[in-house]
Formats: sequence, structure tokens, C-alpha cells
Amino acid sequence: MAQFLHFIFFLIITITPSLLAQSQPNQFCEAGIGYGESTCGTASSSSSSKLLIKSGTVVNAHHQQVADVYIEDGIIVAVNPTIMVGDDVRVIDATGKFVMPGGIDPHTHLEFEFMNTVSVDDFFSGQAAALAGGTTMHIDFVFPTNGNLTAGFEAYEKKAKKSCMDYGFHMAVTKWDETVSREMELMVKEKGINSFKFFLAYKGFAMVNDELLLEGFKKCKSLGALAMVHAENGDAVIEGQRKMIELGITGPEGHALSRPAVVEGEATARAIRLADFVNTPLYVVHVMSIDAMEEVAKARKAGQRVIGEPVVSGLALDESWLWHPDFDTAAKYVMSPPIRKKGHDKALQAALSSGVLQLVGTDHCVFNSTQKASGIDDFRKIPNGVNGLEERMHVVWDIMVESGQISVTDYVRVTSTECARIFNIYPKKGAILPGSDADIIILNPNSSFEITAKSHHSRTDTNVYEGRKGKGKVEVTISGGRVVWENNELRVVPGTGKYIQMPPYSYLFDGVDKKDAIYLNSLQAPVKRAKSTA
Repeated sequence: MAQFLHFIFFLIITITPSLLAQSQPNQFCEAGIGYGESTCGTASSSSSSKLLIKSGTVVNAHHQQVADVYIEDGIIVAVNPTIMVGDDVRVIDATGKFVMPGGIDPHTHLEFEFMNTVSVDDFFSGQAAALAGGTTMHIDFVFPTNGNLTAGFEAYEKKAKKSCMDYGFHMAVTKWDETVSREMELMVKEKGINSFKFFLAYKGFAMVNDELLLEGFKKCKSLGALAMVHAENGDAVIEGQRKMIELGITGPEGHALSRPAVVEGEATARAIRLADFVNTPLYVVHVMSIDAMEEVAKARKAGQRVIGEPVVSGLALDESWLWHPDFDTAAKYVMSPPIRKKGHDKALQAALSSGVLQLVGTDHCVFNSTQKASGIDDFRKIPNGVNGLEERMHVVWDIMVESGQISVTDYVRVTSTECARIFNIYPKKGAILPGSDADIIILNPNSSFEITAKSHHSRTDTNVYEGRKGKGKVEVTISGGRVVWENNELRVVPGTGKYIQMPPYSYLFDGVDKKDAIYLNSLQAPVKRAKSTA
């Protein structure tokens, strides 16, 4: 009975993509924009509202079993060892394969205006690439418009109209006043945003000082919203850049040399200590170094609520590419914080496998070769960003599961479930359970993949994982109950994705009020003293 009520609840609150497509004429179809679509709407091969995935190994974050999964109208109805269905149900045989929740990428920048240009993947091309790689939801970062959060949100709403899969938003905070404070409250209570990002780098663009950071942390705590930080010391970065230019180092290697790991470690430590001072949970984005990872580990060991997010480029690559003699090749690896020296990658992998780091993002923010070439004489002008939305699920499987560092259930946790829990959308997302959204992948552990710019679905002309091969291929992606990736073919149209509102007060806030009370009771103050007669 409880499972049935759970299912009914999710059925009521979920607007299925098919209903969305019926209620809103798709202006993109007339322009012929889409993958695998000859007419407006969803392709016939993926239009059935009833679907049975049969005989696969169903994997959730804490359990796996051989079972069938039955889907109706975009929602998982049942997960049982044997499910009998009628002739009107499409059946997919998953024997010998893993049936998992679709990936959730917590960190992307689509159609992002940055460094005097715009990232080339928009909310259609980036999401199409994600679906081809087994990711069925992502959370993008909204940037304020001239410091105005509401204007920024509205701008991103327009950008996201071409979405072909589900998405959510974080919000960046780049200045502080009473208007920003009120707008943060509006974002949480009315717009479905439950996280705010503060940049400790990018001076003159987004960087905040400690005073603003403290005000932001306090506001996040009062709203039950998660504070996030890009942790690099922005003043030290400026000094490092100046030093490299004085030394005549103007190429891509200067990027890594100008912002060493110690700069990331310092900012991570500072943010963690200030979050502890305020007693609010903290999420450290793109942990790229041993220095930063150890600060996260130390805080978590002490009982502090700190989440560390490595990104797939930091787990899989090293900085040697930045010294490549071909500029175009070297420049495509420029991101911030930089990809580090060999050794940092293995340490981050170990931290992920041991639970010191909790989930894997991408920081997908891609610029083509022409855009990257704007910094050919000055590394400071190379737009920062690498790809990863399409590659993340395959690369993480290859380097973490195939190597034996994590289990299949842990793979689901770090690529999907933990993100859903942190941002308070579990079990609607991140699970294969009755009532959950039917965002599902079928992964064949015996099939192989190869990554190339020629075959990827991103609009960028390069790929930082170029030529990488491995085992474990996503053969089917199901988004909102629709089969959108199958037989190496993508079937998506813009406008079929939906915005997922994320409520405040995730599990990370459990016990925060009790810790505050213990602190107040421990003060033994104010002390009553006789007034001086002097």
C-alpha cells in the first residue's frame, strides 16, 4: 500500500515530457533541429508510454538484484523478479547487463558567457551529448545579470527552453546587499534553487571576499540552502599569473604554473573553517588536488558536513598535456583549478573509493579551438573549460569499476544517487524504485567504448579524452520513460526536458540546530559582574 501511495504521489507531481510536448508546440521541429527525428514530436521507436526492461541486474546505491522494471508514462511502476505484461508494452531484454539510474551531473556550464565568449554547448547540444553518454539530468549554474539574481534566473529559463532532458539550477552569488539577500530567499522559496555558489577566484568577475562569504554562508544556513565554493585564492592566482608573464611563460603551461595546488588547498581550508564558524554545510566543487582533498578529509573526520566533488578530468588526466608542443592540443586542457601532476589523479580516485569524496561531476564548459586560440600569446586569455558530460559515465566506470576500486553499487552512488540526496530530489531521481522517474541506463560491462571528437555529440571540435578506449558501454538511455539512446542512435528533440525544482533542507542539515544549541550552552557567558565603581 505504501509503495502504491508513493507511486501516486510522484505521478501527480511529475509532468511527463510527452504531455509537455503535446501542450507546447515545438518551434524547433520546424527548423529541423534534433537528433533522429523526422517529424515533430518523439520518434515512433521511443514513443510507447509502457516499457518493460527484462531480466537485467537492477542496481541501486545499496542493493542489486536480477529483476524486471516496468514503466508507465515516465514513472517506474514496479521492480520485481518477474513481471507479466500485455502486447501493448515494449520489452527490452537486459539479460547479462546492468540496469541503473541515469547519471546526474552536479556541475555544468551550458551556454555560459565567460571570458568574452560563450561556451559552445547550449541546453540542447550539451544535453543531447549527456543522454548519449548515460546522463539523464544535470544541474547548471545560473549567473546573475549585473548582480541581479532574478534577472539571471530569467535569462537561464530562456536558454533552457531548448532542453531535451531534465535539469536543475544552482545560483552563483557575486556581490552582497539587501536585494541579493531577499532574492536568495525568493530563489529558494519560489524558484526551486537550494544551492548557492561563491567564487574565491576570478578576481574582477565573480570573486568574493571573506566578508561576503560569511554573509552568504549565514543566509544559506537560514534558508536551508547548500553553500558551494570554487576554492582557489584569487589574489594568489593574480600574483602567480604576473610571475609567469615576467618569466616569459605565456603558453598553456603557464596556466597550471600560475595557480599551483597550494593555492587551491589554502582556499579550501579557509572556506571549510568559515563554514564551520557559521555551522553550515559546505560543498567544495571540482576538488582537483591532494591539497584540497586532504582539507576535506580532515574536516569530515572531525564531523563537519563537507562534500567534496572531484570532476572526471581530475580523476582521469594529468597536467602533462599542458606542455604539449602543439598549442591547440595544450589549450584544450586549460581549466580551473588546473588538471594536476601525476599522482593527484590516483589520490583523488582513492579518496572517491574510500568515501572522502562523495560524487563525480564534470564542470563541462567547452570552447572550440578558435575560442581557445584567443590566448595563443597569453594563457590568461584562454577560455577555461573542458568537456565531460558525454564521457563521465564511461570514464568513471573504466577507471573506478574496471580497476576494482569501487563496486557497481558504489558506481551508482557516485554518479547518480548521492547527487540526488545532496540536492534533495531522491528518490524521485537517483533510484530505480516504484514511484521514481524512469531515468534509466542499460550498461553492458562486456561491451567496449572509444571516445573521439569525430563521434561525440558535443559541438566542440576537440575532446580531452580523445582516443580513450575502455570496457563498459551505455547501450540504452531512457529519459522520462522515453528510449532516447539505442543502437548508437540518439532520438531527441528540443523542448522535451523539464526543470526540476529542488527543495531546501537536505539531509546535510540534519542536526545543525542541535549543534547550535550545544554551542550556545557551552559558552558559559555572559558572565555577571559587579559594575566597577571607578
